[in-house]
Amino acid sequence: MSDSKFNKETIQKIANLARLHLTPELAAEYSEQLSKIVHHFDEISSVNTEGVEPLITPSDIEYTLREDVVKQNFHAEDMVANAPEKQGNLFKVPPVV
Repeated sequence: MSDSKFNKETIQKIANLARLHLTPELAAEYSEQLSKIVHHFDEISSVNTEGVEPLITPSDIEYTLREDVVKQNFHAEDMVANAPEKQGNLFKVPPVV
């Protein structure tokens, strides 16, 4: 993949912008990996999708709504009942400075 946009110099420039230190060996490895990734995206982009409706989800699902009902299932006393330490209806925690 010598015609790649991701040669070692480009990888090194990206690494410098990201404040990363890369050895020349890693730059060469990343260059090859990114080139393969871009090649796969190019293959995907070449698929003819004319007349195909875009999907919101990968499978057909029925969108259902339910009424939003507020329920109070627990009281404050129930919520702190098993707390190691509590003060009234609140969890007691060590002070944070």
